[in-house]
Amino acid sequence: MSDDLRWRRVLLKLSGEALMGEQGFGIDPNVVARIVGDIAAAVRLGVKIGLVVGGGNIFRGVQVAAKGGSRTAGDHMGMLATVMNGLALADALRGQGIPARVFSAVQMPSICETFTQRAADDRFAAGEVLVFVGGTGNPFFTTDSGAALRAAEMECDAMLKATNVDGIYSADPKLDPNAVRYDHLTHQEVLAKGLNIMDAAAIALARDNAIPVIVFSIHSPGALVDVLRGKGLATIVSD
Repeated sequence: MSDDLRWRRVLLKLSGEALMGEQGFGIDPNVVARIVGDIAAAVRLGVKIGLVVGGGNIFRGVQVAAKGGSRTAGDHMGMLATVMNGLALADALRGQGIPARVFSAVQMPSICETFTQRAADDRFAAGEVLVFVGGTGNPFFTTDSGAALRAAEMECDAMLKATNVDGIYSADPKLDPNAVRYDHLTHQEVLAKGLNIMDAAAIALARDNAIPVIVFSIHSPGALVDVLRGKGLATIVSD
């Protein structure tokens, strides 16, 4: 275990969109390889990592509801999209010599294991990267909420939110040149200011379980290890 680590047992939340690169849809193998390379570097330092990945690069359930369809059916399809992304990440991790296991909130035993806290904790203790898919297993909950839930269940030191920007801003910095970047916020400030970095349920769950949320850019090579060492550009949400 490296001595200079600030966070040693973490939940990394990846958006599905992060996996598609410039393609506009699906999974870009080159992007996955780069992200997995950063995760592998962290694992080799002795960090225990759980992953939650979204499915927006393949399917977004809210789009079904927006067009008059069933939100429940749409969310179920979105859960399946997260399974595909999770399988791709686990396969890429194994390809780099990192043991990885996929746990699904929805039972599909011929494809991956069904999540139980006890089984996941055993695999965590054994040094495997855990890839959590299927969200919470329930419609109307985002994968952000699923990430906060798994971070609490796995007793993680922190939840790392990998985004397209290097922290939390008062507005979208790509649209507003006057957007203010925050170095530190409390969970309550994120909720009070309506900062949409994660949904309110996820922030509240992290707050109630005293889990810091660290927001950083996944597009900067080496950023993950920097964050784990308490360095680099990031916004820390903690009380």
